[in-house]
Amino acid sequence: MARRRPSAGAGRPREPGDSIGERSQRALTPRHPRDETAAVTSLNVPGVPFPLHAQGEPPCVYEIADGALRLTGQAGTDLFLDPAGTGTPPDGGRLTGVPPEGDFRLTARVRVEFASAFDAGVLLVHAADDRWAKLCFEYSPQKVPTAVTVVTRGTSDDANAFEVDGDTLWLRVTRSGRAWAFHASTDGEWWRLLRYFTLDEREPGRTTVGFLTQSPTGQGCTAVFDRTAFTPAAPADL
Repeated sequence: MARRRPSAGAGRPREPGDSIGERSQRALTPRHPRDETAAVTSLNVPGVPFPLHAQGEPPCVYEIADGALRLTGQAGTDLFLDPAGTGTPPDGGRLTGVPPEGDFRLTARVRVEFASAFDAGVLLVHAADDRWAKLCFEYSPQKVPTAVTVVTRGTSDDANAFEVDGDTLWLRVTRSGRAWAFHASTDGEWWRLLRYFTLDEREPGRTTVGFLTQSPTGQGCTAVFDRTAFTPAAPADL
């Protein structure tokens, strides 16, 4: 069911914990947004063959350990252009990069530390400030983890797909020609097609893909992305 999102709000994010293990890239991945000035200009995430760059405000907190990306979005973060045209469009820190030319699929397993409505771990396709798409593992207002998609072309839509028993879901983004496809899976083997769409990209070579964690109504949200894989081909049958 589609729903209205709040405007960006103030607050303090939860500090990321130490559940993943020892930090393997401390110099590359600051634990606090204020440390961004000391960070390198790009980040290499295991399984992703192109560099990612921090974008958006307020900045996300990110680190890599044991082959996984741990990403924390601050309070009030989201990407959503309300079709009702109300409120100030929110923003959120994210890690994105330009993929190689041609068809591909980007897959990741995401575990989300759910706390507040609309907390989510996201695979993001970002073409322009008014054109993007999100494949989300999101906490519903009924406190149920749910696969959700949002496609934005001037304004955003918002579509729930299916509910999930647990805090982990596999997500997959596919580019096939000028079209995009979103799939989700509970086991990484059997995939459900959630969306098939185009962003009508004005400059396809500048479109980025990557990772976002959002907390529109909460005090921050952390998601862990692991088993990330990039395949330079679309599935034979979307």
